[in-house]
Amino acid sequence: IRCWSNIPFITVPLSRAHGKSFAHRSELKHAKRIVVKLGSAVVTRGDECGLALGRLASIVEQVSMLQNQGREMMIVTSGAVAFGKQRLRHEILLSQSVRQALHSGQSQLKDMAIPVLEARACAAAGQSGLMALYEAMFTQYSICAAQILVTNLDFHDEQKRRNLNGTLHELLRMNIVPIINTNDAVVPPPEPNSDLQGVNVISVKDNDSLAARLAVEMKTDLLIVLSDVEGLFDSPPGSDDAKLIDIFYPGDQQSVTFGTKSRVGMGGMEAKVKAALWALQGGTSVVIANGTHPKISGHVITDIVEGKKVGTFFSEVKPAGPTVEQQAEMARAGGRTLAALQPEQRAEIIYRLADLLTDQREEILLANKKDLEEAENKGRLALPLLKRLSLSTSKLNSLAIGLRQIAASSQDSVGRVIRRTRIAKDLDLEQVTVPIGVLLVIFESRPDCLPQVSALAIASGNGLLLKGGKEAAHSNQILHCLTQEALSIHGVRDAVQLVNTREEVEDLCHLDKLIDLIIPRGSSQLVRNIQKAAKGIPVMGHSEGICHVYVDTDASVEKVTRIIRDSKCEYPAACNALETLLIHRDLLRTPLFDQIIDMLRVEQVKIHAGPRFASYLTFSPSEVKSLRTEYGDLECCIEVVDSVQEAVEHIHKYGSSHTDVIITDNEKTAEFFLQHVDSACVFWNASTRFSDGYRFGLGAEVGISTSRIHARGPVGIEGLLTTKWLLRGDNHVVSDFSEHGSMKYLHESLPLPQRNAN
Repeated sequence: IRCWSNIPFITVPLSRAHGKSFAHRSELKHAKRIVVKLGSAVVTRGDECGLALGRLASIVEQVSMLQNQGREMMIVTSGAVAFGKQRLRHEILLSQSVRQALHSGQSQLKDMAIPVLEARACAAAGQSGLMALYEAMFTQYSICAAQILVTNLDFHDEQKRRNLNGTLHELLRMNIVPIINTNDAVVPPPEPNSDLQGVNVISVKDNDSLAARLAVEMKTDLLIVLSDVEGLFDSPPGSDDAKLIDIFYPGDQQSVTFGTKSRVGMGGMEAKVKAALWALQGGTSVVIANGTHPKISGHVITDIVEGKKVGTFFSEVKPAGPTVEQQAEMARAGGRTLAALQPEQRAEIIYRLADLLTDQREEILLANKKDLEEAENKGRLALPLLKRLSLSTSKLNSLAIGLRQIAASSQDSVGRVIRRTRIAKDLDLEQVTVPIGVLLVIFESRPDCLPQVSALAIASGNGLLLKGGKEAAHSNQILHCLTQEALSIHGVRDAVQLVNTREEVEDLCHLDKLIDLIIPRGSSQLVRNIQKAAKGIPVMGHSEGICHVYVDTDASVEKVTRIIRDSKCEYPAACNALETLLIHRDLLRTPLFDQIIDMLRVEQVKIHAGPRFASYLTFSPSEVKSLRTEYGDLECCIEVVDSVQEAVEHIHKYGSSHTDVIITDNEKTAEFFLQHVDSACVFWNASTRFSDGYRFGLGAEVGISTSRIHARGPVGIEGLLTTKWLLRGDNHVVSDFSEHGSMKYLHESLPLPQRNAN
């Protein structure tokens, strides 16, 4: 129970002890009392005459949603002057002789001179209309709003200050949203020397300073300042090198160059920053963001409260390490240096990492044991994910072997000439392989992924950002340290970065100017979320691994049981494990079918019956809920088909284009299956589990792609390369090749350089 204005009430769990601002964005979700400041550019239309009604309605909707969650919302709003200007212009036009307007035509009406309108008069005319608009909008959400007009004098008079404080507390107690504005109808011009003077004094000379003053007076948790720019930039927005500042710390003002103020309103960005820092000193967290952008204004306030990376967050706590943006820039610079190394030097780094995996085995397994114990104690991981989290001596040995394969095969990966053409005499064109740039690999519960992906990035000369799951934090940390130790032998330690900040995956997916490719490795839900969140960055991967095995009438008993057992039971959590078994109808009630069922029962595989399979049985297993299911465990679906053609159609309809298998001794049937199934990997008489970069001889893989562009199937070094064109000439110009020019195109194919036999 807390007492405000002598009236006790029960606080909701969102409340917290005031005094210190939030240190991280992720904590903003705990904000209970919030002030939203709406700048003039947010509230008014582009012509500065009238309100942006759609934008305002969206803001009211977001504030209402947060209010109905149990938060205490307050709005500091501009807009009275603009609304009043619209009303007064209309009145002036009407008063300039209605008859003249009616008889002189619309064109003359438009040309009528409208006198310059005094701002105080506009404010007086607009305040009532602005408040009526807010009341009408909030009523749609069953929320009451109340208007409070203040001036600077109200904060200097102690009695008025107490009255204002009590009024606001009383309104909040009654679940009313206070709408606060400076009383521009009577407010005097600001005194030139009454600027920010420490924690105890702030001059209310615009709505930025008013919002900051109210936020501190009311002990609010969060102040959201909405303007017409994305946030605070290190130089004026629009300049070539301007970068949005994600987190701003007290003392960073020297690193910022302020531009001109907003197109409307009293304050510019410098005023906002000063007000924000004053509020921060008073214990209120602050975010400055764009409230006018049509793509984000509909959810900007709720996104901020949810801790998403929107605008500039003001924090008193500087992180121990670099920001993720700085890490991405370091990875880009390190990747370019890495690509410039000799192939033997890159291979040497990977060989060194392979050695470290075996030399430091005990330390790695000890860190992994901590992760496993924490996961088991918290009970937050399912058994398949626990299996993926676990490392062992045999896993580390296999990793080391795979890394050495990558090193051996990477000798001519970067800079390899794949096409040479003589365009004309002394004008030769080459197409050569180059790194993609900066890769972001996001992975869950699989620490063995870190050295694999790092080795592939090193071999292909790419910078790398790694974002692992919290459940593998200890394992990832030591494996990353070993990776950087290996990179250090040639001075490219920064090429591989592990993101350890509180960065949300969705926020990472928005760094389109820093990241060139995202590769998710984890659950189908993770992949789908990343594909949805990625803004302007291509995503390589697959959302599901619904792999099929089709047993044909000409299949032999020995092959069928071995391949099915291996495909389903060897590692059921893998994305290349069997999920749906297709049986030819003629095999039902045969010894072969009985052996398949017996083997699955022995292996404790839970069987789900497809609709057709269930129709043949008197007592069938549980009917499958969906034929498009990835179980990731000792479960599978069995369905019946009439032919290989029907099997292909079923795979195309319900599969995920990952890996599909036919078991048959009929070569013609097998070739039909191989040619017609449109998946990344299609096998004949082989387990689905062969769909793997290491087993393909790629050394390792960054993932399996079901995309149809660039790379498909297990993605090794080749899938992490793109190309560029090199043209070598001697004073060549296009005009020489015109109809009356002196030169002719040859377009002759030239032999490629001899590849490294090693």
